[in-house]
Amino acid sequence: MKKKITQDISKRQVSLQQDKAIFLDSGELQTISGKIKIKFEVSYDGTDYCGWQRQNHGTVKSVCQTIQEALEKVFQEKIDLYASGRTDAGVHALAQVCHFETTKPLSFFKNFDLSWAMKAKLPHSITVKDSWIAPPEFHATISASHKTYRYLIYNHPRRSVFLTRYADWVRKPLDIDYLNQISQFLIGEHDFKSFQSVGTPVPHTIRTIYKAIWKRKNDHVLEFTVTGSGFLKQMVRNIVGTQLLLERKQEKPEKIKEIIELKDRTKAGPPAPAQGLYLCKVYYPLELDNKCRKL
Repeated sequence: MKKKITQDISKRQVSLQQDKAIFLDSGELQTISGKIKIKFEVSYDGTDYCGWQRQNHGTVKSVCQTIQEALEKVFQEKIDLYASGRTDAGVHALAQVCHFETTKPLSFFKNFDLSWAMKAKLPHSITVKDSWIAPPEFHATISASHKTYRYLIYNHPRRSVFLTRYADWVRKPLDIDYLNQISQFLIGEHDFKSFQSVGTPVPHTIRTIYKAIWKRKNDHVLEFTVTGSGFLKQMVRNIVGTQLLLERKQEKPEKIKEIIELKDRTKAGPPAPAQGLYLCKVYYPLELDNKCRKL
């Protein structure tokens, strides 16, 4: 007789067979032989890493490598880790979304807290937040529908020793109203080739920006928030760098529209420094979110 396990998942009693789990279209959890897919959110300070992606050279570890090695210690098996996307060296994340598969039985996850299990295996610069059992069709990279990034600028004549790792420093006072006039030309579907750095080939460079706005967090910190269907390599940093360049030169705000239409990277400004950039949120279709079960 097949072993049966009863667990309360999302306040619902579900009968489990074969100690493995999948999700039906109805959202009910059933069991089959195979791996269990785990989705989780992670925050990290990217200062001391070579970026998300594992590098074949150098002595500085990547965020991916560090998390993967910790997972392998917890689960005692080889882990292949996938994320919503890559972040560059020095870029931070408030809620990067990842997934992996494990051969561990469902009973392994009874009263299991991934955040707690990973705490002793990770450096203080990386923290696992929430985790879920995900449906088989979920993929952290492919399933993502849009993302939100944030860029912070410390706008003050003197550098802050406490914000050096977490914000760009601009000495000259910035005109936030002018910056918002520029940013509105980013909204909509455009070919953002002018803001793509070399290094990661993609099928096309057309992306949709849903929101692009500057806000003043306090007297000396400015925050640029941008939400889009996807972003090219260093696209957000190139957009911020270009806006700062136009503001400094006091170009007309619609100049950025001309830069977009030229589709020429040399016509845009330099990338803003990495330390000011944060991956804030990754969005997925509601039907997939509804099938995930909190661990």
